[in-house]
Formats: sequence, C-alpha cells, structure tokens
Amino acid sequence: MIDWATVPKTELHLHIEGAAPPDFIRTLAAEKNVDLSKIFKSDGSYVWKDFAEFLKTYEAACSVLKTPDDFRRLTEAVLDVSSANGVVYSEMFLSPDFCGGGDLEAWKDFLAAMTVGAQNSKAKHGIETRFISTCIRHFGPEKAVHTAKVTAATAGGLLTGYGMGGEERHLNASDFAESFEIARAAGLGLTSHAGEICGADSVRETLDSINVTRIGHGVRAIEDADLVARLAEEQIVLEVCPGSNIELNVFSKWADHPIVKLRDAGVPVTVSTDDPPYFHTDMTQEYRKLHETFGWGLTDFQAINREAMKAAFCDDETRQRIMAKFE
Repeated sequence: MIDWATVPKTELHLHIEGAAPPDFIRTLAAEKNVDLSKIFKSDGSYVWKDFAEFLKTYEAACSVLKTPDDFRRLTEAVLDVSSANGVVYSEMFLSPDFCGGGDLEAWKDFLAAMTVGAQNSKAKHGIETRFISTCIRHFGPEKAVHTAKVTAATAGGLLTGYGMGGEERHLNASDFAESFEIARAAGLGLTSHAGEICGADSVRETLDSINVTRIGHGVRAIEDADLVARLAEEQIVLEVCPGSNIELNVFSKWADHPIVKLRDAGVPVTVSTDDPPYFHTDMTQEYRKLHETFGWGLTDFQAINREAMKAAFCDDETRQRIMAKFE
C-alpha cells in the first residue's frame, strides 16, 4: 500500500490565511487575549455550515493576524503542515490589502517577514516556496491597480506571481485588465480565480481579458466543450482543488468531479488544497481520494506534478531541481 503522505508533491493554489492551522490560530488568540472559542468545534476544527458562515469564521480567524511576525509564524506553521504531507514546492496566495492595508512600506515589512518564514521552513524541511500577490476582486478595479503597483514595486525574490481572488460574481475580469498589465510588465507570472462559483463563461472572459497562463479552479469549464478544447490547445493550467470543490458543493461528490475528464481532454490539471483546514483536507487526503475514486497511481501523480512545475512561477534552476523529484 502506498503511503500517500510521503509522495513528493507540488501545490500551486494555497491561501496563506486560509491554510492557518486551527491550533496556531488558537495559540495566537490566547497570546492576544482574544476569545475565538465560537469558531472552533469540540474536536478543534473550524466551525462553518455554509459559505456565509465559512466567510465569518475565516474573517474571525484572520482577525488575530496583525503583525509581520504573526505572518512569519503563520508561514512556518503552514509549511510545517505542507511538508508533513509531502509537499516539496508550494506557491501561496497573499495580499498587500491584508498585509499592511495596501501601504507599500508596510507591505515590504510583511513580505520580508514571510520570506524569513519561508527560508526557515526551507532550512528545516527542504521545501521551496514562492508567493503570489493577489488583488481582491470585490474591492474593485481601482484598488486592484494600486495592489498591482505595490506588487510590482516589490517583485523579485520569493514574490514571483500576481493573481486575483475574491468574489467571482463581482464585475468582469476585463475590469481588472490594467492591474494585470502592470504585473505583467514587472515580469510576474499571472493567474486568476475563475470557473468555480461562476460557470464556463467566467473562464472564457478571464482568458480573453487578462491573458493569464493559469486559472485558479477553472473546473466549470467542463460545461463547455469548446472551452475545454481551447484550454487544451492553449495549454492553460488549471489549479484544481477537488476537496474544496466538494465541500463548497460545486460538485456533490468525488465521483462527479471533472478533473479526470479535463485531463483526458488534454487540459493540464494540477492538484491543490485551497483552504485546507476549513475543507477538512490536506494534500495527502487529496491524493488518497483521487486514487480511491479514479484509480490514479504514482505515474499519474508524477505526471501532474511535472505539469505543475512546468507552470510554476519560479526560476528554471529551481524548476528542474524540483521536477527531478517526480521521475
């Protein structure tokens, strides 16, 4: 029997705040004398029943993340869990809007602290990390332009990507084209959430408007055969988070998930966890469920990890070194 925890893995879609281990948040809350007992179940996991409650719990947990050193500690706590689940390369979403309120100098301090955390984790576990700065869709295009400028001013080092998260139903991707052009000019890799809450048209409009090489989720592209063919032809990489999709009822059960159909159609798919403690998952669980549901074995996982590293926002030396782990 394969020990899925020890299989080397690449993860491209992980929200740093959403990956905060419950024990870490409880510890931080106790240090700051903040009562967060209502957001935890008796077994210590996060409480939420629907998407609205998920957002409330998420926001409450984030309320104790205030300082650069909080985020340094968070980075290390998240990467401890990732490494324990076999992740050898991780890309994490973070945002200047939540790390310094969009102020450039404050963002530099937060980014420096998270970089130290990532370096500490590399020394401890050997795990490689890169950061993707994100604008928040429902904050609007003007704020996104500011976020892109702040990101461009600090591009380099471990900050290698730019993306967009937030409420997918808010405005159109085309409204954010200027911010992505700023990030592109700074040499950053580009990705955007689409095709999760909204359907195939969201993915198509994102591709047409902001010219990204990767799509966060993108799974509802399966609703449009022509779009699936386009994703395959253009080799647009999907950052698929199956466990998240099931927990949020994008699909009702694992057997209904389209990751195999997308892959069989030639679309490059990868596997990630999104906000793992909230969705009762980790990378080991994702691999185990894909094996149990679709029969994927080591050869399949090696292939998708190679796809992930080809799409990773990192330098070629790192890419080749990590990709050698999947042979």
